[in-house]
Amino acid sequence: MLALRTEAPNFVLKDEVSGLKIDFAKTNGYQAYLICFVCNHCPYVIHLLDDLVNKLNNWHQNGISVVCICSNDVEKYPADDAVQMKILAEEKNFSFPYLFDESQEVAKSFTAACTPDFFLFDKNKRLFYRGQYDSSRPSNNHAINGKDLEQAVYAVLQQGDPPSNQIPSMGCNIKWKSGNEPSYFSS
Repeated sequence: MLALRTEAPNFVLKDEVSGLKIDFAKTNGYQAYLICFVCNHCPYVIHLLDDLVNKLNNWHQNGISVVCICSNDVEKYPADDAVQMKILAEEKNFSFPYLFDESQEVAKSFTAACTPDFFLFDKNKRLFYRGQYDSSRPSNNHAINGKDLEQAVYAVLQQGDPPSNQIPSMGCNIKWKSGNEPSYFSS
């Protein structure tokens, strides 16, 4: 996992809804920065999507930079391609960009491993939280509430300390292109 206090990796990716390029290095002045690795077809993402989008829209409208990124191999998983990303974002009323990481280099720079995977940075773009949304999974009866990520967002906005208990996300692995698997999986 990316070490806490690590500076956020920069990236330039296209928002599949607006068609605009998002240059993270030029995104400044926010209270916090939330990068979410998601995709359209993952049952773990689908399971929490409505609750997640509500929270992300709220945070985005209240001073937090929010972006979602899909890094999957769309040749093998066409449900995650740019056209389908735009359709999903419009159907679910994303108020934040949904970016396509075709090269998968952005996912590697964040050490993203699965969908969903969350990276919350403070106002100085230093990593504050990397972990799960909550303990709910498609196969358990835990309520979907976003508790873990919500507590981290509250703490970063209060300029408190990062949560001491950061549980890694669980979901479908990022669908890497053949031969493009990151080295952090082999160690």
